[in-house]
Amino acid sequence: MENKKAVNNKEKRRFEIVEEGMTSLAAYEISDGVMELYHTEVPARLEGRGIGSALAKAALDYAQENGLEVIPSCPFIAAYIERHPEYQELVVA
Repeated sequence: MENKKAVNNKEKRRFEIVEEGMTSLAAYEISDGVMELYHTEVPARLEGRGIGSALAKAALDYAQENGLEVIPSCPFIAAYIERHPEYQELVVA
């Protein structure tokens, strides 16, 4: 997959990548300096293209750049953080 750019749709509180007319997303809530990443969704036809990972990276980079701590309540995001230890310092202890 070419490097897709995730867009932060702040109004809908989610990072999005649109491909083939379908929207993949990583949903979040931000409160008191903490970003909870609670849902990641990639349409079945788009799975296996690295879109979920691109969304996770975009969300975690945003948290890092904005001094936010992270609660990875979405299992996909939690697994991404396990595979990318550079983001583990963001996780709320």
